[in-house]
Amino acid sequence: MSLTLLLLRAVNTTVNTFEMKLNFTEPKIYTGGVLISEWSKLTKSEQKTALSRDWFIYYSYRNPETLKLKRQPYIKAGVNKLKTKRERIAFLKTMKEALLKLLQAGFNPYQDNSELEAQLFSDANENTISDVTIVDAKIAQEKTQKAQINSETIAEFEEISIVKAFELGLRLKEKLMNKNSYTKYKSRIHRFSKWLNTKGYEKQSINSLNKKLIIEYLNEVLQNSSARNRNNTRTDISSLFQILEDNELITENYVKKINVLKSIPKRNKTYTPQLQKDIYEYLEDNDKHLLLFIQFISYNFLRPIEVCRLKVEDIDVKDKKLYVKAKNSPVKIKIIPDILLKQLPDLTQKSAKSFLFTQNEIGGAWDIEESNKRDYFTKRFKKIKDYFKLGNEYGLYSFRHTFITKLYRELRKTNSPFETKSKLMLITGHTTITALDKYLRDIDAELPQDYSSLIK
Repeated sequence: MSLTLLLLRAVNTTVNTFEMKLNFTEPKIYTGGVLISEWSKLTKSEQKTALSRDWFIYYSYRNPETLKLKRQPYIKAGVNKLKTKRERIAFLKTMKEALLKLLQAGFNPYQDNSELEAQLFSDANENTISDVTIVDAKIAQEKTQKAQINSETIAEFEEISIVKAFELGLRLKEKLMNKNSYTKYKSRIHRFSKWLNTKGYEKQSINSLNKKLIIEYLNEVLQNSSARNRNNTRTDISSLFQILEDNELITENYVKKINVLKSIPKRNKTYTPQLQKDIYEYLEDNDKHLLLFIQFISYNFLRPIEVCRLKVEDIDVKDKKLYVKAKNSPVKIKIIPDILLKQLPDLTQKSAKSFLFTQNEIGGAWDIEESNKRDYFTKRFKKIKDYFKLGNEYGLYSFRHTFITKLYRELRKTNSPFETKSKLMLITGHTTITALDKYLRDIDAELPQDYSSLIK
């Protein structure tokens, strides 16, 4: 017997209450993508649109093969033949209660439930339900008339709104991301939320969204920016929707099925040896503070924002160790090479909690966001770029590329490619050979010898 028919028979049958099991989720009601508590605030057109959509019950059950909760087929049972909101809510309420009782009694969509059927209905009055015409709207309407639906009952089945779902998702993501990454993430989600409001979704439930709508938004992002920004936006929205799916607020994360567009990443260009030397000499005479900032990038292979995070307590001059919060790990320990150690001023009189780099001094207070600190030094270096007439392809990050390239080529003079990369990994902080390989290819660190003799 099908689950739908079993449910319909269970509606008028007393079922013993069994202990709730953890292999299924409590059934929920989908009401056409709108919040039932907001029904009176909707226009007639919005109400009509909601009623034109399918209403149903949904739940998840643990797949015996994967042991993961899997969304089961929606249960409609003729509810969409009913014409009004009140009738549908009353009917779905009854069906939801019946489904929960069946699940508690042991119903399993992955096995034969004939024994359960016999157990549940052995003492049932067959006159209660004579045939399957109960799915007919007439019977459903009769049940509706018996059900007293008030505002409290309706509120019980309220679906979570887009606003509340996004707020929940952001609160959870904030616990999982560093502050700088979360700021960018939150900004993208807020822009998406504002766009939804312009499309009339400010009062809609989270389940009113769909894949087609997300694609429409991503296309607008692409037209107004770049393929890279569009892909990053897709990633952030997908990450949010995955949290919502994990918390049973949406049926599935369909965003991850949206394709990723091919994009060409913009990378900082490596400085030539002579240009790097000229820049260092110019900074020695004109901006020693910025020069030391760049030397941390060059000699310790840090990212600019990692340099901005450094505090005096992170510099262990005696043991020649540097403690830095890197991109993908809480804290990384690096050695401080002598070439950099010689450039450091005396830090013994500085507060351990003070930032190593501020606008104009080493070791001081600078209470602004990390990203703003990075932007400050980026703009400060812009004056140097203007002096040397350098384009956008050059930046602070270029020094990291330059010195990793220089180090790689020096190591290759006496080591095999594998030995070179193994030694280089310890210095640069890359966690895998694969990641280092990709990085070296991107910056063209490995170049062939002169091949003129091969093409004569």
